[in-house]
Amino acid sequence: MRQIFLDTETTGLFPDQGDRVIEIGCIELLNRKLTGKQLHLYVNPERDSHEDALRVHGITTEFLRDKPKFAAVASELLEFVSGAELIIHNAPFDLGFLNHELARLGLAPMHTHISGVLDTLVMAKEMFPGKRNSLDALCARLDVDNSGRQLHGALLDAQLLADVYIHMTRGQDGLLMDSDTGKDAALASKQVDLSTLTLPVIRASVLELQAHAKVLTEIDKASGGKSVWALTQSAV
Repeated sequence: MRQIFLDTETTGLFPDQGDRVIEIGCIELLNRKLTGKQLHLYVNPERDSHEDALRVHGITTEFLRDKPKFAAVASELLEFVSGAELIIHNAPFDLGFLNHELARLGLAPMHTHISGVLDTLVMAKEMFPGKRNSLDALCARLDVDNSGRQLHGALLDAQLLADVYIHMTRGQDGLLMDSDTGKDAALASKQVDLSTLTLPVIRASVLELQAHAKVLTEIDKASGGKSVWALTQSAV
């Protein structure tokens, strides 16, 4: 399965009000292994970044002045992501900007060029409800080293997102480059016959059973005698 971690930096928050893409970072994952292929583009947005956005990414108008416009890099981007599943943190934001850029050129939106989209922010909210689920917060929670992230950067954030995604899906401990891993594959395919194992049965002690009964009695009393187990026993 081919997946692309994608991130963008922009001049502001609102593409429908004229904000533009200024940086795109993409990293390829094939069958849950990094291939080493990546795409990193800076784009001349033909406008200044808002002050708040500039504080986030630090990419100045002067730096972008000699960079290509989106029209010049659109085909390279679409070729790189073609047919892949995009993995994006807060996908509506990045896709909203990219779709506006494509629409400016009369091109079809992103979903027509890819196989699908996976939003890691949605995943994180399901896995960690009620907690902060920004990329920085996830890095801290999952022990992903983001010490180099002083400012946001599309390629760096795509790299961090790749590591976070692997941790979130518990597929492997780290990111692997494609290589000849015959020995590792043999180990991974080795099966254990669980039928040969005898699992011990550890029964509760008398004191543990008494403590458990006391807790059930207290819960039943607090519920006014409406606990399910009490009602079931009285019906027997």
